Amino acid sequence: MANTQSLTIERFPARDIETHLTELAGLLQACVEDGASVNFVLPYTLEEAKAFWRSKVLPRLPDGGLVVLVARSEGRIAGSVQLDHDTPPNQPHRADIKKLLVHPDFQRRGIGRKLMGEIERVAVEMGRTLLTLDTRTGDKGEPLYKSCGFEVAGIIPGYSRDARSDHYDPATFMYKALRAG
Repeated sequence: MANTQSLTIERFPARDIETHLTELAGLLQACVEDGASVNFVLPYTLEEAKAFWRSKVLPRLPDGGLVVLVARSEGRIAGSVQLDHDTPPNQPHRADIKKLLVHPDFQRRGIGRKLMGEIERVAVEMGRTLLTLDTRTGDKGEPLYKSCGFEVAGIIPGYSRDARSDHYDPATFMYKALRAG
């Protein structure tokens, strides 16, 4: 798909998820431990991260309702992002971006931006004209999403529990209108 210097981004089918399960679980675990707002709380074990990929991602790949892109750099999985396009019949134009993950060792190198650009390209190829996502308000991903053209639709207070405490954080819901491919 995309290749910039030593970075490659590719679509991962179920067999690749299975082959790289431990590394993908390590990516998720590292991001959760680094404070990423991706729906998990600490402590978060490698086994729990493997269970997420096995139970929430793998079953959705064969039917095509979910696309997983993986970024590799320096021989390692550096990041991933998901596009959930299994939408209700009255929303065939929309898809949700989920679980943008960049390993802490690879942050601040533009990998998140490249993953966002590539997942947007995939959405356009699929005929989707509206992307949505949510993030913890004030999270380090929020400025990235805004710089990628996402607009704030609204903020819900007390939406999700902080990964490190019993505090409930607000969530910012965002959207981006796309041009049809």
